Amino acid sequence: MTTLTLKINENSEKGKALLAFLKVFSKDNSQKDVELVEDPKSPYNPEFVAKIKQAEKEIEDGETFIIETDSLWESIK
Repeated sequence: MTTLTLKINENSEKGKALLAFLKVFSKDNSQKDVELVEDPKSPYNPEFVAKIKQAEKEIEDGETFIIETDSLWESIK
């Protein structure tokens, strides 16, 4: 088996497409033909990552509100 290390920008269109492509091959892979292994080391502080994940969950659950930029100063008063 050959091991490759790729650095993929998860925010770019091509990076998202490549990750989606790789995940298709790693799902339901009983023979382990292709295995997607993520680097456990992260350059980010774990507390920061937890806050971001919590915020993403709140967005998904609809626990956020939107302030229109046209009335931003009025909403602060």
